[in-house]
Amino acid sequence: MVTLRELALKEDLFAAGHTLCPGCGIPVILKLVLRAAKYPLVVSNDTGCLQMASANFPRTSWKLNWIHTAYGNASATMTGIAAMYQSLKKRGKIPMEKMQKFLVIGGDGAAYDTGFASISAAVERGDNVVYLCYDNQLIAHSGGQVSSATPMGASTTTTPSGSVLPGKLQGRKNISRIIASHKIPYVAQSAPWIWQDLYKKAEKAFEVSGPAFLNILSPCPNHWGMPTSKTIELAKLAADTCVWPIYEIQHDTTGTNVTVNYKPKQKLPVIKWLKSQGRFKHLLTKENKWVVDRIQEEVDKEWELLLSSQYQYEMNNENKIREN
Repeated sequence: MVTLRELALKEDLFAAGHTLCPGCGIPVILKLVLRAAKYPLVVSNDTGCLQMASANFPRTSWKLNWIHTAYGNASATMTGIAAMYQSLKKRGKIPMEKMQKFLVIGGDGAAYDTGFASISAAVERGDNVVYLCYDNQLIAHSGGQVSSATPMGASTTTTPSGSVLPGKLQGRKNISRIIASHKIPYVAQSAPWIWQDLYKKAEKAFEVSGPAFLNILSPCPNHWGMPTSKTIELAKLAADTCVWPIYEIQHDTTGTNVTVNYKPKQKLPVIKWLKSQGRFKHLLTKENKWVVDRIQEEVDKEWELLLSSQYQYEMNNENKIREN
């Protein structure tokens, strides 16, 4: 397990001078993930907060090979880059022994919605790339519009709360499960508060042969209505309420392994998570209690499903051991 000292001494490939908002979870996530790579990286960055705040011509915060083309096609762009790299190796233009890793980065607007087909196609093909989604649960870079990652009940600029509607009516898309259904080697969820877990999962993602998907919760003080000093605290509260479970799904020839990496000692009620953010303040009324109850019900179902999936995997493994 890497120590904080060792982590601090690693080269920082994302320099200061970006214009991400105070308290934004993205730079914390990014610095951990980039430090986990053992080989040189090429980054294809989808349109979003990170791209807009880190590469304003003629300035950049990136100390590696970085490309941006258009909204939603970062995965397709990286498919071409990775294919070109292999072609150049075969033609002797790049030494065969040279190792290179390919990282695609996007927010939930790009991953869950605009670029979802591009991601699905890349992992279906088995492209040897890592996709990092920083999930701030809305399309933050263009004004705070709703995305399919936005939780039920959240007030956004396109799902405003009022006398008619209590914010967003639909639940959020479970993209981690959807990507895992492609039977790719590695899918994981984590959050910036549990840095050892996030770093280890990034290491695993870079080490697997084939596609990997990292979905990381990224609190957004600006659009969540929270203090800039509470980013890490709210990321932990999301795990303690099981709103954001910390788990990984690994798939190989023996089957699918679901592992819940963090189980709160005492599972907190969802209302604690909702009370911590201005985007949910309208749910604290008697009229909207049904929304809170619905959210709690969905969170409980997802948590029980995860625990039962892990239990089923462990039981199957025990049976295989007994048979042998």
